[in-house]
Amino acid sequence: MGNREDLLAGARRCLEERGWGRTTVRDIATASGVSMAAIGYHFGSREALLNAALIEAMDEWGHEVGAALSALDGANDADGANDADDPSAARFEAMWAQLVRSINEHRTLWLANLEALVQAEHSPELREQLVAGQREGRRGMAAQLTGRPEEQLAEDEVRAVGSVQLALLLGVMAQWLNDPRAAPSAADVVEGLRAITSRFGLVR
Repeated sequence: MGNREDLLAGARRCLEERGWGRTTVRDIATASGVSMAAIGYHFGSREALLNAALIEAMDEWGHEVGAALSALDGANDADGANDADDPSAARFEAMWAQLVRSINEHRTLWLANLEALVQAEHSPELREQLVAGQREGRRGMAAQLTGRPEEQLAEDEVRAVGSVQLALLLGVMAQWLNDPRAAPSAADVVEGLRAITSRFGLVR
């Protein structure tokens, strides 16, 4: 790898081990085996490097989860689980079980993401990058839930389906990070949505 790639890898390790706020330029240089001056040369600042490392990590997480969910759908198809007799709630619950597992497997990454959200209040550049990531995430989640390619989705559908799924994910993630013993399971998410839609007559 070149210095730029080494810096990204080192910054990512620091994010996972030390978090956003406690990572220094010296920490990144030590973790990457690259001089501190190289950070300014390749990225301009510590913040810009951490931004890039976090966005890269979250992008990898999205692809990893997407691949796992696609594999899950493929297994369901092979088992005949996606036919008309199979309740869609079972597939939705299986998807959430995968998401909860991923949250726990990447706990430090999600904590760094929350730190970045706070830092974005004072960094227009970081805010722009996080907003772009959220837009991509909403579209990907909407495609996963509707079963249609992203390019076939209308913007209002992405906003409705993708935004709500992202809101659920962030809320469930926060609870698992803060209080895992009381955090909702995949089954709880499904049952909660069922109760809410029933209570307010939202089922069409």
